[in-house]
Amino acid sequence: MTLTAYTEKMRELPLVSIFCSCILPETCVSSTDVGVVDLNLCNIRDMEVIELSKRASGQAFEVILKPPTFDGGPELRATTPPRPKPSLEEIQKKLDAAQERRKCQEAELLKHLAGRREHEREVAQKALTKERQEHRADASKQQQMHLNASQEEEEDKHMLEVSD
Repeated sequence: MTLTAYTEKMRELPLVSIFCSCILPETCVSSTDVGVVDLNLCNIRDMEVIELSKRASGQAFEVILKPPTFDGGPELRATTPPRPKPSLEEIQKKLDAAQERRKCQEAELLKHLAGRREHEREVAQKALTKERQEHRADASKQQQMHLNASQEEEEDKHMLEVSD
């Protein structure tokens, strides 16, 4: 493919023709139908095609489009379609829905906090129970030691009486 043939091919590509429909003015169709988008926003006067290399797998080209000029094009204004004004009923419905969402979120939060409080109570109860058990075990050991000491004293007294 020659350089001129490639240049002509590039002018036929949809991207280039969309980018600027003035490259191929004979393919440009002007229409006044409603809903048809006018892509004639700018004019690109020059396009440069540079052949980069010839390879066994094909040829490589670089297409350089000159900067567009905005002479005589339509004035661009970015506007959004007007939004219909909401009625009082719609506003009230949205406010009610927001209030309901807030109530649900508050209920979920309270439920979560109640669960947390209950868990803390259980942990404290277990710790208290364990502490009581340890205290009882210590008291029981002390009683047992005191009882053992008393029995030893009685045995010692008995041994002294028997030996006399």
